[in-house]
Amino acid sequence: MKILVTGATGYIGGAVCDALKAAGHQVVGLARNQDRAHLLESRGFVSRVGDLEDLEGLRSAAADAEAVIHAAMKFGAGAGTRDSAAVGAMLDALAGSGKPFVYSSGVWVIGDTGGRMVGEVSMLKPPPLVAWRPAVEEMVCAAKERDVKSVVLRPGMVHGRKGGALAGLFQSARERGAVRIVGNGENHWSTIHIDDLADLYLRAVTSPAPGELFIACGGMPQTTGKIARAVAKASGIEDKVEFIPVETARQQLGPIADCLAMDLKAGSTKAARFFGWTVRKPSIFDEIFSGSYLS
Repeated sequence: MKILVTGATGYIGGAVCDALKAAGHQVVGLARNQDRAHLLESRGFVSRVGDLEDLEGLRSAAADAEAVIHAAMKFGAGAGTRDSAAVGAMLDALAGSGKPFVYSSGVWVIGDTGGRMVGEVSMLKPPPLVAWRPAVEEMVCAAKERDVKSVVLRPGMVHGRKGGALAGLFQSARERGAVRIVGNGENHWSTIHIDDLADLYLRAVTSPAPGELFIACGGMPQTTGKIARAVAKASGIEDKVEFIPVETARQQLGPIADCLAMDLKAGSTKAARFFGWTVRKPSIFDEIFSGSYLS
């Protein structure tokens, strides 16, 4: 298939592009400038210059593809308005076509779970940073009524390939001699290896389940304190962990600090039931002690 991928030069989008290419699909990556376009082309992908604010360009690119994966993720002022408009434009272009559309959300929309394990049907209490996202999820799921094979994925905290939140923890270990985390370390993160996540995107776009939403997490949720201590040990600075109060972190990081400090325990077998998807890559602790972050 000829598959349009937004966010193709990003962390998740890049891994998705690799998985699609390995499976024999033609990847058309949306690039916001010529430098990004050349980067995509150097990796063997087709590039198409454009951005999420060019709605006519998005409609044209989506209409020209056989499937669309929206992996671009932006936060900050106006993010919700831009994302909603971009998704709406692409869904308009796909309406009546029976083509797949996969939307990237995230488990942060669930909000703090207060120590409970939750799945796809849990009530949502999204923090301000992603308060707009449930409405976009609903728009995507509802597109099945317009003959779009639309799917929503909610990845957990993504790790692997030297990226994600773990990259920041290893960076603080190198630069500060201590691993710094937001909160008291007792809150949980639900995680997923990026290659397992890319495999789920591949399955969702090639064998879509129209109108369905899936949590994408692997293994049991782990406390941020345990994760931080593992990073410190792997970095040769055992027990050097600093706990930053949310109020202090908020001054430096803005509203993302509240998301990092949430206690969020999410998991599901739904993706396994629908797609036969299983977690195959290393756990977050395997990745910390013997994975990409040490090279």
